[in-house]
Amino acid sequence: MVTRKAEIKIKQWITSSKSALIVTGARQVGKTFSIRKCLTELKCNYLEINLVEQRELISVIESSSSVNDLVINLTAATNYSFVKGETILFIDEVQEAKDIVTRIKFWVDEGSFRYILSGSLLGVELNSLRSAPVGYLDEIMMFPLDMEEFLLASSVKPEVIEHLRTCYENKTSVGETIHKTMLKHFKRYLVVGGMPNAVREYVESADIARVTAIQKNIIEMYKLDFTKYEAKDKKLMIISIYDTLSSQLLKQNRRFNYNDIKNGLKFERAESSFLWLASASVVIPTYNATEVSVPLRANAKKSLLKLYANDVGLLTCMYGNSLRTKILIENGAVNLGGIYENAVAQELNTHGFTTYYYNSHKNGELDFLIEKGLQVLPIEVKSGKDYYVHSAMSKAVSNQDYKISEAYTLTNYDLKIQNGVTYLPVYLCMFIDDESTLSTLERIE
Repeated sequence: MVTRKAEIKIKQWITSSKSALIVTGARQVGKTFSIRKCLTELKCNYLEINLVEQRELISVIESSSSVNDLVINLTAATNYSFVKGETILFIDEVQEAKDIVTRIKFWVDEGSFRYILSGSLLGVELNSLRSAPVGYLDEIMMFPLDMEEFLLASSVKPEVIEHLRTCYENKTSVGETIHKTMLKHFKRYLVVGGMPNAVREYVESADIARVTAIQKNIIEMYKLDFTKYEAKDKKLMIISIYDTLSSQLLKQNRRFNYNDIKNGLKFERAESSFLWLASASVVIPTYNATEVSVPLRANAKKSLLKLYANDVGLLTCMYGNSLRTKILIENGAVNLGGIYENAVAQELNTHGFTTYYYNSHKNGELDFLIEKGLQVLPIEVKSGKDYYVHSAMSKAVSNQDYKISEAYTLTNYDLKIQNGVTYLPVYLCMFIDDESTLSTLERIE
């Protein structure tokens, strides 16, 4: 069974908030399914409309000058009877009628009904939706399943996850038996990823071929959206960047090379395409920080970046069956550095962190820098046996100017602390968070 953390927030909104709600995220991350599930489980009176599948309703909404008009027009178009004080209007694919944001304040103020909006970020300017007056629009951002959600969907007991959390918080050993089991689940997560439909297929059938078919369909759907929404002169650039992403992450230096798209290409010519893909939540950009100090954003050099897929399962799907098979059978000869990094970048992004990396001819490279609390937390990701070789990390930790109190190296091995560096099993990155959370699906509600 696939249960999402976002569903807890959606249910909290249903039971307590008087504002409108917007649920955003990339296509196929499960927005519609989760909203519908929550509304059904709480036995809500609701009308769901989809502005892509029911395009005729766009003009119905746009021609409604008041809530009364809206109700009359939608009742005529859908044969649904609104119940004052009870009905929730769920408008899916809201990006097709973006001026709804100019109406939401008045709809909420009128008070007869409640409203949930949902939309994909693909090629769509949803920033205006977030500019609604404070107090009128709550937002929930959805992502592919994170590792904790994946483990629970894979029937790992909550008690086991809580044990792992305790090990992370207390910096104690996980234990050989649990460690081997979790590492196996992590390798499967690299292949299956977190797209809900792919995870459901994996849980129900354990058929990776079917999982792959779902992933390929999502990738093609993304590319179709690229061509559907973006200006003609940008289509090929966006597709080229997305197609090149997987090969970039196989390189020793995973920094994005613009020449792989077009010889002599400069960042300035491609910047808008990178930003478009990032705002669509299809990729996760990780920019170079020139200093290991807060705020990292002030030290960011946007022209130097690494680019990760929004879902590690989609990334490994791009590589084909041979590599995915080697991941599952734990073939040590395969370099999985870029794939491991993608899984970590995805996890950090889901937890609200903006990721950076550091590279210096003098000091070497750090895979990730994030701001945790008021300090920089450096993170190295090691997929091989030489996980203790990291001169850049050692130099960063010993540099008094950086004031680093914690440093993580994520590995295939059990937890230990040595020379100021905490060596974490890679799957424990699911607990790197900047908030005090209840976790494990809010302690299973």
